[in-house]
Amino acid sequence: MYKKIQIAKLSILSNTVLISIKLLVGIISGSVSMISEAIHSCIDLIAALISFFSVKVSDTPPDEEHPYGHGKYENVSGVIEALLIFAAAICIIYEAIVRIKSNQHIVSIGLASVVMLVAAIVNFFVSSRLYKVAKETESIALEADALHLKTDMYSSIGVATGLFLIWITGYYFLDPVIAILVALFILRESYYLLKSAYNPLLDTALSIKEINIIKNSIINRSLSYHDLKTRKSGHFRFADVHLEMNENIKLKEVHELCDEIEQEIKTKIQNLEITIHVEPFH
Repeated sequence: MYKKIQIAKLSILSNTVLISIKLLVGIISGSVSMISEAIHSCIDLIAALISFFSVKVSDTPPDEEHPYGHGKYENVSGVIEALLIFAAAICIIYEAIVRIKSNQHIVSIGLASVVMLVAAIVNFFVSSRLYKVAKETESIALEADALHLKTDMYSSIGVATGLFLIWITGYYFLDPVIAILVALFILRESYYLLKSAYNPLLDTALSIKEINIIKNSIINRSLSYHDLKTRKSGHFRFADVHLEMNENIKLKEVHELCDEIEQEIKTKIQNLEITIHVEPFH
């Protein structure tokens, strides 16, 4: 949990610094694509704050009101962040269309380009670190935050490229056009994030690979089963299964066998809570 909180703090810090620089240079240069990047980074900061809150809460132990834990806080966080990305993209498109109509020129193109390249480099390193920790801890909230910074990195590169082309060609309409292209890219990423974060809220089953691990642990002991149900909550996993056993087996032996099955499955599937219901042969 400590690692998750520390990397979430790093995301907050990097976004705060980049917002200040982008907004200042965007106002000075008059570049709508750069101002749109500042807006995007503002959304990233909000997302980072939400992510920080969710990772702190999601790992707290179960309580009376939440007997299955608080893992879904991360999924809710991911959904909110996806919607924020979507909203940011719409704002960027609107501002770009307004700028196309006004045909406003840009100044300090060189400075703006350098700032965007620096922002891209910073976001590359921070997002890479976020993705690594997200994978290690199976945190959908950190994964969502990493996606925010990844889209920010690509859009920063796009804006820097656009500003360079404007400097070469003098075609100022490229600035809002590139801003729109960046926004469309952001919309695409928000869709995949929303899908990834939302599905577990509907108690989607575990992966086929994980389900097969549970099945094989039972079948390899020549046991029959039915009503296998699985779901995921944040990085926590839950499974329920009914086993059919000979009614003449002693209760102690049944208990020991169930413990053996549970331990074997838990060594192969992390953060799993499995409940086994034993029934006599029908």
